[in-house]
Order: sequence, then structure tokens, then C-alpha cells
Amino acid sequence: MTSIVTPDLCDAYPEVAVLEPLFVNFGGLEAFFGPVRTVKCFEDNSLVRQAVNEPGDGAVLVVDGGGSTRCAMLGDRLAEQAAGNGWAGILMYGCVRDVDELAETELGIQALAAHPRKSEKHGEGQRDIPVSFAGVTLSPGQWLYADNNGILVADERLSLD
Repeated sequence: MTSIVTPDLCDAYPEVAVLEPLFVNFGGLEAFFGPVRTVKCFEDNSLVRQAVNEPGDGAVLVVDGGGSTRCAMLGDRLAEQAAGNGWAGILMYGCVRDVDELAETELGIQALAAHPRKSEKHGEGQRDIPVSFAGVTLSPGQWLYADNNGILVADERLSLD
């Protein structure tokens, strides 16, 4: 994967949308990018499980978990599945767990916080729809770029070449 630096991208593309600085890096890859695919669910990670079991093809799974800090929506097993299926990363507007294992997984993962409790599993939620959080609306097909400096979203793939 090409190295990215979000400050350089912001300088080169001042029109990009930058998410509010709410997220913590939990994954083994500190920088990641790819086309956006979305899941919207609340305290039910059934659709997250479904998505990470599909080919990721270098995409970033953006999960609008409603900002819940009452349970984790991603743990070590789902992260391993995502990495194995070719996802570039996961942006979780919610919590994750198994953080020591996540840090060893070859996957970009940013989330609000860690929480030890697992989520419910009732099959509820929506996929491939625009989601809004952290001051930005993210839509399938946009490009997300994330590193330790922040997260930005663009309507097309960006390049510093």
C-alpha cells in the first residue's frame, strides 16, 4: 500500500472533508485508505460480520454505530476476517475490543474507544447508504484516508504524484 500522510493530502487538496478528531488508532496499520463501503447499525454488529466476510478489495468499511460507547462492534475475530478478505481498514463510529490483538492485525482500525462488552446480534441495520457523523457525510464510493493525524474523505482517489 502506498504511504499516505493526511496533512500533505489536506495541503494538496484543501476541499477535502476532514472528520472531527474523535477517533483512536487501534489497528496494526497506522495509515490506510480506500474506497468507502458503509454499514449503519446500533449495538448490533451482524452486518459488520456479514461485510468483513465478503471480499474487501482494498476498501474501507465505515461503520456508523451511532457513537455508542455501551458495547464493542468489532473484536479480534472480525478484524482477522477483514484483514484476510482484503479490507484496507475499518472506521468505527463506536467501540472495539480485544485491543491488544487488534494492534497485531494487518488492518487499519480507528474507533471512538475500547469496550469489553460484545454487541447484540439481531441482523438489524443497513448497508451501502450515506452515513453522517463527526461532522461529515460519508457515501459509498468516496475515498477515505486515515493516519495518526486524522481522517479525511474525498469524492475521488487522491494522489500526491
